[in-house]
Amino acid sequence: MKNLIKDSIVVFTLLAACFGLKDVRGEEGARMSNYFAYIGTYTGPKSRGIYVFKFSATTGELTPIGLAAESVNPGFLAIHPNHRFLYAVNEISTFEGQKSGSVSAFSIDRATGKLTLLNVVPSGGPGPCHLVVDHTGRFVLVANYGVGSVAVFPILADGRLGKATAFLPHTGHSVDPKRQEAPHAHSIYVSPDNRFVVSADLGTDQVYVYRFDATKGTLTPNQPSSSAVPAGSGPRHFAFSPNGRFGYVIEEMGSSLTAFSYDAADGVLHSLETISTVPKDYKGYNDCAELFMHPSGKFLYGSNRGHDSIAVFALDPAKGTPTPIQYVSTQGKTPRSFGIDPSGNFLVAANQESDSLVVFRIDAQTGRLTPTGQKVNVGTPICVMFEPVE
Repeated sequence: MKNLIKDSIVVFTLLAACFGLKDVRGEEGARMSNYFAYIGTYTGPKSRGIYVFKFSATTGELTPIGLAAESVNPGFLAIHPNHRFLYAVNEISTFEGQKSGSVSAFSIDRATGKLTLLNVVPSGGPGPCHLVVDHTGRFVLVANYGVGSVAVFPILADGRLGKATAFLPHTGHSVDPKRQEAPHAHSIYVSPDNRFVVSADLGTDQVYVYRFDATKGTLTPNQPSSSAVPAGSGPRHFAFSPNGRFGYVIEEMGSSLTAFSYDAADGVLHSLETISTVPKDYKGYNDCAELFMHPSGKFLYGSNRGHDSIAVFALDPAKGTPTPIQYVSTQGKTPRSFGIDPSGNFLVAANQESDSLVVFRIDAQTGRLTPTGQKVNVGTPICVMFEPVE
C-alpha cells in the first residue's frame, strides 16, 4: 500500500507538469530568477491592502511596484498553481451582517503584478487567518481562528470562489483559560499527495488530520483524528518535508517546535520530539509565528516574536529530527511571517510592528542566514508570497 502511495505521488507530479500546474515540490519555481513578491498586510494608517514588489532570486533585491489591490486585512495569501489567481483571507469578524470573515479572489496581471478583484465570499467564521490552494487547483481551504473551524471552497473556471463544499468545527479546549478556552484553528495545509489536510489548532493543542476528497471538496476526520502537542503550547503553523515522511508544527505559546514522523498511506502523525525555538539563556517574552521548510528539505525555519528572530534548524535526513544551528535577528519587531523564495536562495522576513521587509541570503550547504542589507518599508506586513514573473 505504501509503495502505491509513493507511486501515486510520482503520477500526480507528471500529470501536474502535463496540465501546467506547479510541481508540488516547487521545482518549477527553482528554475526561475525573477518573481513578484506579494505582501499581505493588516490595513490601517500605513496599509491599504496587498502590496507587490519585484524580487530577484539572484541578488535578493526587492523593488517596490506598489499597491496590488485594496482589501481589508488581507493577512495571508495563496496563489493558484496555474499562476493566474491569488486568494486572500480577510481577517475580520463581521461580513455582510454575519459573524464571519471573508475570502477574496483576485486575477493576476502577469505583466504588472497588479490584482483585480473577482469576488468575495464569507469564510464561515470570524477571524480567518490562513488558507491554501490544493495541489489540483480546484479548491481553497481556510482556517477560521475565531470559532476554530475549517472550510473548503470550490474554485470556478474563471477563478471566482463558489459556495463552501465543507465546513467542520473543531471542539474542546486546553489548559490556558484565557487563550485556550475554545478551539482556535490557526492554519491549514494539504499533504504532498493531496489526500489529507492538516490543521493546527492553538486552542485545543491538537494537530487535526482530515481525509480530503479532491473531486468533491469534502473533508472527513481521519482515524485517529488528531495528534496532541504539549499542553499549553498552542500549535500554530505546520510544514511537511518534501519527501512526505515527516511533519513539523511550531507552537506559538510554548516557543517550541514538535517533529512528527508521517505515515503517508494512512495520514497519521507520530510525535518524535519537542524542542525550544529560542536560545537556552533567553528569559524574555516570546511567541512563535511562522514555519517554513527549505526547498531542499534539509533545513527548517521558524520565527520568534519577542526574541524577534528566525530560528534555523538542520534536519536529520533519516530520523527527521531538528537541531538548532542559528538564531538571527530579523532587524525589526514582531516577525509575524516570512517567505523563502522558490530557488531557496533568500528568506524575506516581515516585521509587522516595524513596517519592514528584511532580506537574508541562505547558505545552500549549511542553511545559515546572512543579512544582505536589503530592507524596504511596507505597512504592517503579515505574509510574503512569491510568484514567478514571465
